[in-house]
Amino acid sequence: MVHREHDRWLAMGILCLGALMIVLDITIVNVALPSIRADLHFSEASLAWVVNAYMLTFGGFLLLGGRLGDLYGHRRVFLIGLVLFTAASLSCGLADSRVLLVVARGVQGLGGAVVDSVSLSLIMNLFSEPADRAKAMGVYGLVCSGGGCIGAVLGGVLTGGFNWHWIFLVNVPLGAVVFALCWRVLPRHAGEATGARHLDVGGAVTVTLALLLAVYATIDGNSAGWTSMRTLGVFGLAAAFFALFLRIESRSAHPLVPLSLFRLRNLSIASISAMLWSAAMFAWFFLSALYMQRVLGFTPMQIGIAFVPANLVMAAFSISLSAKLVMRFGVRRPLGVGLVIAAIGLALFARAPVAGTLVGDVLPGMLLLGVGGGIAFNPMLMAAMSEVAHTESGLASGIVNTAFLLGGALGLAVLASVAAARSGGLLADGATHVQALAGGYQAAFGTGAGFALVAAVLGSVWLRRTTPATSSLSV
Repeated sequence: MVHREHDRWLAMGILCLGALMIVLDITIVNVALPSIRADLHFSEASLAWVVNAYMLTFGGFLLLGGRLGDLYGHRRVFLIGLVLFTAASLSCGLADSRVLLVVARGVQGLGGAVVDSVSLSLIMNLFSEPADRAKAMGVYGLVCSGGGCIGAVLGGVLTGGFNWHWIFLVNVPLGAVVFALCWRVLPRHAGEATGARHLDVGGAVTVTLALLLAVYATIDGNSAGWTSMRTLGVFGLAAAFFALFLRIESRSAHPLVPLSLFRLRNLSIASISAMLWSAAMFAWFFLSALYMQRVLGFTPMQIGIAFVPANLVMAAFSISLSAKLVMRFGVRRPLGVGLVIAAIGLALFARAPVAGTLVGDVLPGMLLLGVGGGIAFNPMLMAAMSEVAHTESGLASGIVNTAFLLGGALGLAVLASVAAARSGGLLADGATHVQALAGGYQAAFGTGAGFALVAAVLGSVWLRRTTPATSSLSV
């Protein structure tokens, strides 16, 4: 059905709308947490699980979701995930108890993982021409990188104008529209495997448990303590399940994750770079919002508006310039240049003062991060998928998306610890509370800049050289 140019780009837009729903739900709930806490009488500790339940299942099932798409058809699995996500969103919106909301958020994360892990594969399969694929990756990269910022603004608007229930209920009509359009526009057998299908149950169980435990240990590390027996024990259990998973995969005739995938240099290097870049991005989004709120005294709406210029710049560079750079120079140079520019933006935040202003101290770093993110995200995704066969594209998509999620979660935990340690030291030295907060954020921004620079070096030096024509033909 998708044989005309117009149909392909229509399908692309629909898939991006589905992916945007998933990305938005990672951040849209943050603004509404105080209202949810007051309405459903959450404690401070239990409130975190409104976010963590989603993150836990989202991170834990990305890999399995991608593989299911490879085995049973990307279109079919995408639609199943979309139904699951939309139904769970309805349950969240109608929730009148703490338990129901947290359980529904967990199911929502599961549906989101399935949708997110196969949407990239569907887009890659829609566009086989290098120029069109580069443009499509630019649009998809914009949705993934800018969706978090949009979520914060939308969360404020819906919570302030209506109530917290609507941050979930808005997904219901959107999900129905996306489902109907995908059913109509996407090829009926898109990404469907031919021949016998073999699901490696042992590999699926062990790798999903390993990821669930790793994500849980990461999101629980700051509250429990990174050197506590609980945190170290959960990380150790995750490592044990991962070791068992590797043993199963090395002996399986039909492994869930063929270990030969990790010998693909571009997939491995791009995934590591994605982890580091995601950590840097979380430093930008979450910590800059805290800096503006707690140090500069901005309102939630002012904070949302402060992100708008960066998102507009990111949109312009993702959709137009990034694709042209990839077509001319391949993936290595644009990736490296984009990440260096983003690192400079974070370095500017690392000097943001207590009496900072929007124009003088926030906007310059924001704009550079928008430019850098807009340039880098497209080649990072294309590099990850460049050497992967069509039958394993969903799995590769799951790997790189898992890298993004784990990198963001780990990065935020590390950077929050850096900020807290620096703030504590400044308070001990006699600094005021605001001065200590600003100093902590500055240290975290500097660390995030370091993450981005390491990712830039990895991408520039270790990625395999690919010409624009060959970087996308194997999928």
